[in-house]
Amino acid sequence: MNDKLAAILQECDALKARLSGARPLPAEALKKIEDALAIEYTYESNRIEGNTLTLQETELVVNEGVTISGKSMREHLEAINHAEAIGYIRDFAKCGIGISERTIKEIHALVLHGINRENAGRYRSVPVMISGSRHIPPQPYLIEKQMEDFMLHLQEMEAQKVHPILVAAYSHAELVRIHPFIDGNGRTSRLLMNLYLLRCGYTIVNLKGTDDAKLAYYTALEASHIDKRPEAFQWFVADAEKASLERYLSILGVGGD
Repeated sequence: MNDKLAAILQECDALKARLSGARPLPAEALKKIEDALAIEYTYESNRIEGNTLTLQETELVVNEGVTISGKSMREHLEAINHAEAIGYIRDFAKCGIGISERTIKEIHALVLHGINRENAGRYRSVPVMISGSRHIPPQPYLIEKQMEDFMLHLQEMEAQKVHPILVAAYSHAELVRIHPFIDGNGRTSRLLMNLYLLRCGYTIVNLKGTDDAKLAYYTALEASHIDKRPEAFQWFVADAEKASLERYLSILGVGGD
């Protein structure tokens, strides 16, 4: 691990300790904060994938059941489904059950609920290409074995007490590399990453959907997949977690200095 990565992980742990010191938080205040952040996360994660709902429209669709004129049914479902999936990972993180392939399939089934009934929660049976990427995902007949190996490696990392942010970053990068689903891989990977972070007492990482942020995100993933430099994506996730912790502390009035 390089010094830059080690330093930011240390910063994250110091911020997490401050957050732990502020707990238990008032239940009503905590719910309002988490609900607002969940809408932001849903908006940004869907925006990365091309959803055109604004932040305010996303809030209206998810919390008020409003139909937005000029927006597709798929875009509405993507917002509702992603909010449901956040609820799922939050509940799962509290229950202490180990993460398995079934967990990943359940997250994916929520992401594609009502959008692609045939493929929701099922591994793909056709080859795919990722638009704009040099990485070619494995052929369908390799997916089951690679997913098994992926789960085993995650368990090994946990047993070896690898830093949770690094485990979370690996879970995202490797699931995207395998690309086991026909659609919804990005959202599912980000949700899996955040499930790991929540389980370990960290806050949800909300990767932004602006053009510059997306480019930095995809460049870091590409470095991991093509150039075999996982540190680039590890640092990217750690930096995003640091920003998330600082913001959470700022909202609580604890301060991130």
